[in-house]
Amino acid sequence: MQVRPRYHVRTRPENGRGLRSAVLVLLLFFMAFGIFPSPAAAQQPVSITVSAAISLKDALDELGQNFEKAHPGTSIRFNYGGSGTLQHQIEQGAPVDVFFSAAEKQMDELASEALIDAGTRRDIAANSLVLIVPIDSQAVGNFQDLLKPSVKIVAVGEPASVPAGLYARQTLDHLRLLAPIKSKLVFAKDVRQVLTYVETGNADAGLVYTTDAKISSKVQVVAIAPASSHEPILYPAAVLRASKNMSVAREFLDYAAGREARAVFEKFGFTSPEK
Repeated sequence: MQVRPRYHVRTRPENGRGLRSAVLVLLLFFMAFGIFPSPAAAQQPVSITVSAAISLKDALDELGQNFEKAHPGTSIRFNYGGSGTLQHQIEQGAPVDVFFSAAEKQMDELASEALIDAGTRRDIAANSLVLIVPIDSQAVGNFQDLLKPSVKIVAVGEPASVPAGLYARQTLDHLRLLAPIKSKLVFAKDVRQVLTYVETGNADAGLVYTTDAKISSKVQVVAIAPASSHEPILYPAAVLRASKNMSVAREFLDYAAGREARAVFEKFGFTSPEK
């Protein structure tokens, strides 16, 4: 009986390695020409710039940190200052994604110039105006005491560019004190500078927001401006139409207007805009 030889077909290991090499070369080719995004490109960090009224600093700093923790690879850069100054920066082309103003006026003007995405605009917080003096001062106990000869300097924000200064002027005018103490007024670039003037004793009194007075142990509140003496102190926010990261900007603004953020704002003395 004739025995037929058995043949065994062996897979050559080098064939498998060659196939894998070819696939790798093709992938690198596609990635090089942008056909497939590289893993590094897919995980590129995203950063947005938020220009905000200086009175929001403490609350927004905390909100920014919370947002970054919940969104790895995303960073929030804050640019704080007087709302009027920030408005002018935006008008001059500053790269800003989100704007938080301390008054409707600045936001209204940017809206009239079609610089904000009107659909994203909303009021996120409210505040009140108070009269403060150095912690150890007994010279001023109410607004009328600003008339005393012993009171030499009263610090307020620059009304043209600082909403707190505008509210201060409205309040003093309503109380019929603006003209009598006009020579005592010293104007600051923003509300935090007013706070500093009073903290250091460079001003006998000053008008700031409740939230500013709350963070300082060097001043005391001696009077609250009547709500009827000034326009409502509201903080509108909106995404800029020129934003380079519109989706992230919208997401951050949504977060800042949400329930979790509301608790942070209230912790720092802000109230809800509905009130």
